[in-house]
Amino acid sequence: MKYLIVGLGNIGEEYAATRHNIGFMTLDAFAEASNVSFATERYGDIARMRLKNKQLVLLKPSTYMNLSGNAVRYWRDKESIDPDNILVVVDDIALPFGAIRIKQRGSDAGHNGLKSIAQMLGTQNYARLRFGIGNDFQRGAQVDYVLGRFTPEQRSELPARIEIACDAIREYVLAGAGNAMCKFNNK
Repeated sequence: MKYLIVGLGNIGEEYAATRHNIGFMTLDAFAEASNVSFATERYGDIARMRLKNKQLVLLKPSTYMNLSGNAVRYWRDKESIDPDNILVVVDDIALPFGAIRIKQRGSDAGHNGLKSIAQMLGTQNYARLRFGIGNDFQRGAQVDYVLGRFTPEQRSELPARIEIACDAIREYVLAGAGNAMCKFNNK
């Protein structure tokens, strides 16, 4: 069985380590813990690995966030992956910092990356791992907040929170979305 695990973020040094790039950061940690590395291929950086008897294709799209669907559709088609075996790791301002919420399907909740993916796949029936980045911003300052950097306190907590997200990805692949949701949601 084959899975496409997508981490959303924006390309470029100016976006590295920003809240909006938590998907990239999570996939980087997942790949590192699995002793695999990314290589630049069409529409993104790709790493391939096995987790027990499962094949995983890790994707960090090289498109900007609001065009992520192009990369996801390309790799879904190229690797012949069922939408039920796609997991997208994404930032979420509706969740407190570090909280994790896995959903099997659902709306884009105003997230441009998820909106693009749903549009290009023609469905919202793919799993998401939402990583909370909090919402400590003034009205009208959302863009600056999500493209901003984590606070020093959050940076010190980030490795442990990312490790939990990586464990949730493993659980999703090995035991299914339902089990991952029970074990990791609100953790």
